[in-house]
Amino acid sequence: MSPHTASPHVFDATADNFEAEVLERSLRTPVLIDFWAEWCGPCKTVGPILEKLAADYNGAFVLAKIDVDSQQELAGAFQVRSIPTIILVKDGQPVDGFPGALPEGQLREFLKQHGIEPAAAEAEAAEAAPPPPDPHAEVLRLRHASEAAPADDALKLELALALLATGVTQEASQLLDALPANLATDDRAVRARASLDFAALLRDAPSVEVLEMAISRDPADLRARHLLGAQHIVAGRHEAALQQFMEMLRRDRAFDDGLPRKALIEAFRVIDDDALVARYRRQMSALLLS
Repeated sequence: MSPHTASPHVFDATADNFEAEVLERSLRTPVLIDFWAEWCGPCKTVGPILEKLAADYNGAFVLAKIDVDSQQELAGAFQVRSIPTIILVKDGQPVDGFPGALPEGQLREFLKQHGIEPAAAEAEAAEAAPPPPDPHAEVLRLRHASEAAPADDALKLELALALLATGVTQEASQLLDALPANLATDDRAVRARASLDFAALLRDAPSVEVLEMAISRDPADLRARHLLGAQHIVAGRHEAALQQFMEMLRRDRAFDDGLPRKALIEAFRVIDDDALVARYRRQMSALLLS
């Protein structure tokens, strides 16, 4: 067992938990691996610095400690020839690394190069941002504005988006159908139509809890995974949806005439987080080309 202090962001990785705790976890959060040993002097220097950074970054990455003496198979898989060796894993793949002990400043720069910044800074930025408008209040505001300017099609598009956010899909669909060609191809309208397609799947569909129970009983129930992904998309839980669709692709890319790939592409149209979409597009391409 490594001598690190108890922390939710630091853990011991072994051959038994490596796939779940390192590879699968890295699909959501970058994982920094520290290959170390009890007898290694430089390891005792860099190890506490890495653990301090894991705490300082507050979940922006997690630190996996691998004892090369007890986990020789993992050390061999990563071709570790000297320790300490540090490897960064993102999206299920090792992306960078280095041997030896670096000072804290260089370790922070290494993390920054890979887009990893302290989570506390993000939280402070979020606190400074104004809260999002209440979707129901937005519907009322846009109704009044649209009634005052009935020829303003841009307001109708905004109203359709606000209605969709409150679950009023039928009226949102009617407004989208009535848009002129220049607005019908607007990115927001395209995303809204894709969202409506997912919402249509959920008519008479089981609840999230029932679907999760079905998947826990049978992880290969791809129909339940598809519906659960649609539930997540409609509720705005975009990464959770992508995880379900990606798991479908891993298990059976040909299921229902290529439904896993189609579901991912439709989800990409809905989601306006470019970084999230790019990450899962890379994963999809890697699976399809494997």
